[in-house]
Amino acid sequence: LIPAYKSPPARSPPHNQVVDMAQSVPPGDIATQPGTKIVFNAPYDDKHTYHIKVTNSSARRIGWAFKTTNMKRLGVDPAAGVLDPKENVLIAVSCDAFAYGQEDTNNDRVTIEWTKQFRREWFQGDGMVRRKNLPIEYNP
Repeated sequence: LIPAYKSPPARSPPHNQVVDMAQSVPPGDIATQPGTKIVFNAPYDDKHTYHIKVTNSSARRIGWAFKTTNMKRLGVDPAAGVLDPKENVLIAVSCDAFAYGQEDTNNDRVTIEWTKQFRREWFQGDGMVRRKNLPIEYNP
């Protein structure tokens, strides 16, 4: 007699292949003060510093990082970190001396990116990252 074929028992997928539903939910909101732009005032023959307050207004911990479009002129300190829910941090955005009117400043901005967890490489993969652009305005 040939024994009846028994199908193998159902196996759950390996742990690392389980889809994490939380990963498909984007990170919550942040608030920045100022909310829409950063303004530097002349003269531009010395370094200027402007402070931004970043608040995690979501219910989850987030990792954040700042980028700039002009690394020579603009600096951000600290450039990255972690915020617990409702926590805030003060960020110093600095503008080094430059020849106003002789350099293109039209595309200058800082961008904050944030995600639900924090390691620098998580901002470079295909995880859910949100962005907020803060254009830089230079007053003559």
